Amino acid sequence: MSEKPVIDAATEKILSLENETRFAPNGIVSRTLLRTDNSRVVLFGFSEGQELTEHTSTQFAVIQILSGECEFSLSGKPQIVKAGEMIYMPPGVAHAVRATKQFSMLLTLSKPMPKATELSPAKLASFAVV
Repeated sequence: MSEKPVIDAATEKILSLENETRFAPNGIVSRTLLRTDNSRVVLFGFSEGQELTEHTSTQFAVIQILSGECEFSLSGKPQIVKAGEMIYMPPGVAHAVRATKQFSMLLTLSKPMPKATELSPAKLASFAVV
């Protein structure tokens, strides 16, 4: 069963990211803040030294570094990113992250629009612009 998001997608809400961020000794804490049919927003707290090994995603990703710093590798090229910086990745980009210090980040994932050839006529009609 997936985690219940902090925010109900049908209701407006103001949320303090600083207050919602959790850290665990020698761990990574992730919390889904919002989930819709096409997107997900996840808040991460990394303890120093923790890492996510190289992987890819089928979705568009925007990562905002909220506090601390980390080494973020895009397509095998590592660089240090710090609080206040943002990373964008289209689907399929290999990436990895390692906490050089305790840090937090906000990950926003969005699904690509399906190709017209992948849609049924009824579903394609629902995308029509009026």
